[in-house]
Amino acid sequence: MGKHVIVGAGQVGAHLAERLTARGHDVAVVTRSGSGPEGVERIAADVADRTRLTQITKGADALYNCVNPRYHRWVRDWPPMASSFLGTAEDTGAVLVTLSNLYLYGPVDGPMTEDLPLAAPGTKGQVRAKMSQDAFAAHKAGRIRTTELRPSDYYGPRSTDQAYIGETRFVKPLLAGKRVPYFSDPSVPHSWTYLPDVAEALAIAGTDERALGRVWHVPTAPAVSTLEVAERLCAIAGAPKPRVSEVPRPVFHALGLFSPMLKELRETRYQFDKPYILDSSAFQATFGMAPTPLDDALETIIAAYRKSAGVDRFSVTA
Repeated sequence: MGKHVIVGAGQVGAHLAERLTARGHDVAVVTRSGSGPEGVERIAADVADRTRLTQITKGADALYNCVNPRYHRWVRDWPPMASSFLGTAEDTGAVLVTLSNLYLYGPVDGPMTEDLPLAAPGTKGQVRAKMSQDAFAAHKAGRIRTTELRPSDYYGPRSTDQAYIGETRFVKPLLAGKRVPYFSDPSVPHSWTYLPDVAEALAIAGTDERALGRVWHVPTAPAVSTLEVAERLCAIAGAPKPRVSEVPRPVFHALGLFSPMLKELRETRYQFDKPYILDSSAFQATFGMAPTPLDDALETIIAAYRKSAGVDRFSVTA
């Protein structure tokens, strides 16, 4: 078994730490504050400090980039961190496993495959595209070994307030019978990637040399609309019929004047205005990993929410 260093203890990093620990690996989780799940080494560090990150990663088999600044900080925060990750991978020989996203493709027609051009018109997609291009250029030059995984939008246990159908913004209000405002048409099909599946795919990629040198899409269940997710969630939980309503575009833009996050979402709203479909067949065929079915995932989400909320049934709030 090997040593694995995970940067980030958020909605993906904590799941990944558990997966790798269960496989018998020694796991260190690095965050600015030193937080992280139980059962792993927790280290406080500024990951933009290449010297410090290299010291932590020395002797490791893999280094996982699972950190993600707030949307409005990407242009400022990502470049020094990305440089530190590349330098550390080069200095230590650890495989660099980067968790990315789909922003770098920009608007597309039809299912997204890994061979799409990086054509993002917006700043966030361009930041991610440069990170990817720099990493694979270093891999091709023989300076590092790397792989990159790209999921769609997250849902599942431990989802944060940045998750569109996460616990805070979606699950909790729906199961309380409250109306959920949605910033686009909730009837449009969309690919949603389950957080434990993201962690499983990362664990595979960091321990299987077949993953090296290319991009992979994380196994993702067939696309469904936000409204269908809401209906299935409430049906499984025995909660009231869901109420999901689209926020009018002028209102959405007005709210962006007061919320940096909503302001930044203007750049990627195209992902929700028409079908947004992820093709993850390559990873599934190569590594034999299937995505968790939606209903199974929702059952786990409901159970986790009930446990955290200390309830065994749901009450309706007007």
